[in-house]
Amino acid sequence: MGDDWDTVTKIGSKTRSGGSQKETVVRGKSALNAAQRSGAVIGTEKKYGAGNSASKPGVEGQHLTKVDRSEDIVKPKEVGPDVARAISTQRQEMTPKLTQKDLANKCNTTPNVIADYEKGKGVPDQKVLSAIERVLDVHLRGPRIGGKKSELKKK
Repeated sequence: MGDDWDTVTKIGSKTRSGGSQKETVVRGKSALNAAQRSGAVIGTEKKYGAGNSASKPGVEGQHLTKVDRSEDIVKPKEVGPDVARAISTQRQEMTPKLTQKDLANKCNTTPNVIADYEKGKGVPDQKVLSAIERVLDVHLRGPRIGGKKSELKKK
């Protein structure tokens, strides 16, 4: 009886020529229950990161990890005051003047997003900025913020 503590029984293991045993993975509840009833030693391991490739962590996960590891508060990026000034002045200079609601409808977004961008508090979204640039004919990204887009085409 004292020898039983020193031996290890593995489910599905076969004796090889080298004397080493092969471990097998038991799939299914019935095979696991049968192994438990036979009194075999069972070890379980949790697999992390297994699954399809669509569940790969994105940039948000990396950002959240960075926030978790830092001790101070990390603010999200905001559009600058140059972008806010360019949007509001160009919207007022158009004939007829565009309201924030009209601009939002033409850009397929909400008036709150336009209001946040004009305050300089909005989180930059490249699709929305591109749509605003197209409607207002003004640069909102890059070194020429506030410049007319049509001036570049005429040259």
